[in-house]
Order: sequence, then structure tokens, then C-alpha cells
Amino acid sequence: MKEGDENAEQAGARPKRADARRNEKTLLDAAAALFVTSGVEAPVRDIAAKAGVGTGTIYRHFPTRAELIIAVYRHQVEACAEAGPALLESSPTPHAALGRWINLFVDFLVTKHGLAAVLRSDNAGFDTLHAYFLDRLVPVCGQLLEAAAAAGEIRSDIEAAELMRGVGNLCIGADHDPDYDARRLVGLLIAGLRRLL
Repeated sequence: MKEGDENAEQAGARPKRADARRNEKTLLDAAAALFVTSGVEAPVRDIAAKAGVGTGTIYRHFPTRAELIIAVYRHQVEACAEAGPALLESSPTPHAALGRWINLFVDFLVTKHGLAAVLRSDNAGFDTLHAYFLDRLVPVCGQLLEAAAAAGEIRSDIEAAELMRGVGNLCIGADHDPDYDARRLVGLLIAGLRRLL
């Protein structure tokens, strides 16, 4: 039994069926994709259409927009955390894995900026989510950096939290300027990590 299922049973709730977990994942994937392109105010009907469900299904899982956004945030954190090791295995080089992972992280950051506005009145809730984000993602970024450094592709003195903060700062302008290409600038940053041969 998974830890989440165990916790649900201890709390008196029944664990979710496999199909319910799949449906929720489909909803969260659809919402995350739309939040990246349209912001966290994307209409629920658009999310439902992208997920192939009715709007009632979304409201059954997530009665408020804030609950949906928080669930997407956690979903994206977990997806980024799980992607790191998978990308190291499937990419031609550790540096390529790092670049692909950073692209996922950029998509996540777009949603994260919207989350801040939604949770403005709940500083404790936002702080908890931010700590969760750091606990899950800084070690993954560190693993990717260590692998690229061990392969001789990048310098060995780059800190994960420092790189993630830099990427985050480059993404800030994307919220307000449609001509600002954060992904291009982040790509230049990652290319710039390479060691000169």
C-alpha cells in the first residue's frame, strides 16, 4: 500500500481507485498545460475540454480554483522531481538532461507565479508550499549538476539553489511582456554553464 493510501485510510477516507487517480492526473496535466499558456485564470471549461471531461468532474475533484492551482503546483513539483533521474537515464549527456529538466522547471515557474497571486491572503500556506518545492527540487537539480560536472561538461562550483534562483529571476518578465522569451534566456544560461575545452 502506498503511503498516501495509508494516510487516507488513517484519516477515515477511502483510498482513491486507480481510475480515479488516473482521471485526477489527466485533469492536473491539462490544467498545468493551460496554466503555462493562458495563466492560472484559464477557464475551467477549457481545462475540462483539454482533459476530455465535463466541468462537473473538475469541480468534484477541486471545488475552488485555489484548490485546483495548489494541486497543479504539487503535481508539477512531483513531475519535476521524478523527471530528473529519468532524464539522466534517457538523455545523451548529463548536460542535455539538465537542459531538458530546466525546461520543465520553467513551465513550473510560470504556474508558480500565478499561485503567489492566488495565495496572497494565505502566507502560511504559500510558505509551506515553497518549502515543499525546495525540499523536492533542489536535490534533483543538484543531482543533475553533479552528473554534468562529473562528466566534465560544466564547472563543479555551481550550487543548485543558486541556479534555480537565477532561472526563476529570468522567468519573472514573462508574466507581463509577450515579447519576452524566458525560455530562450534560460537556454543561454544553461549553455553558458558548459566548460570551455
